[in-house]
Amino acid sequence: MANTQDIRRRIKSIRNTAQITKAMQMVAASKMRKAQQHALAGRPYAALMNKVLVSLQRRTDPRLHPLLHIRPVKKELVLIISTDKGLCGALNTNLFREAANFDSAKTAFVVTGKKARQFIARTKRELLADFELKDAPTFVETKPIAKFCMEKFLNRDVDKVSVLYTHFINTINQRSVVQTLLPISSFDLPKSESDEKAKQDVDPMLGYVFEPNAETVLDMMLPYYLQYQLFQMILDARASEHSARMVAMKNATDNANQFIKDLTLEYNKMRQAGITMELLEIATAQMSLGG
Repeated sequence: MANTQDIRRRIKSIRNTAQITKAMQMVAASKMRKAQQHALAGRPYAALMNKVLVSLQRRTDPRLHPLLHIRPVKKELVLIISTDKGLCGALNTNLFREAANFDSAKTAFVVTGKKARQFIARTKRELLADFELKDAPTFVETKPIAKFCMEKFLNRDVDKVSVLYTHFINTINQRSVVQTLLPISSFDLPKSESDEKAKQDVDPMLGYVFEPNAETVLDMMLPYYLQYQLFQMILDARASEHSARMVAMKNATDNANQFIKDLTLEYNKMRQAGITMELLEIATAQMSLGG
């Protein structure tokens, strides 16, 4: 059974751990706010880009562009967007559970993040490329990833490109998502507009003229659309990472503080029992002397 000295040592150790997790929680909260702002700020721009592409798609023959070609899938490329560090709850575990569902014989992987690289090495799957990104990557820094995926698709090395990442919903909820990047099958209007305009089949950019023509603009926009779409996924993944880490560190700090309270209560009970035992011994000794 532990004595009071052991309990004091455990309380001190847990208090030090709580201080560390509290500091990590504050750092993650600061990064989380910035990452969430970046992730949410780009969504209106992506929605407007989709409107333009919907209009272009209705004015051209989409079968003419190679990035829109749908062909039988003999080989698939999966980009996994993971974290470099742990201590973010089940975020990476959920990602890798989805990644394990892909047929390793017909799937090649591209990764960003040390955790995904370790998973691919541990499961002995085919790794084509490993990209390193900063904690807050810029659009320019993410372009080589999209360019690499496009080259593999256009060279017919792969017939499909998918992205496995964590979609940011809010601070508490993040969901692992597999999204097809190539071939581009369709563009979606914002939900508020798609319900009415899709039924009427109205050009969302009615009244606008594309120069020199719609085909040329579509050719220029599709690669940029892919690059921005991938950039938005990476921003979502970063927001999800910092949100999950902040919540995990908060839970760890709360658990440590509760553990300290329980140990302090146990320590006080042992001290009280020790003091009571000493008083009984003193009283017994006095009674013996008096007798």
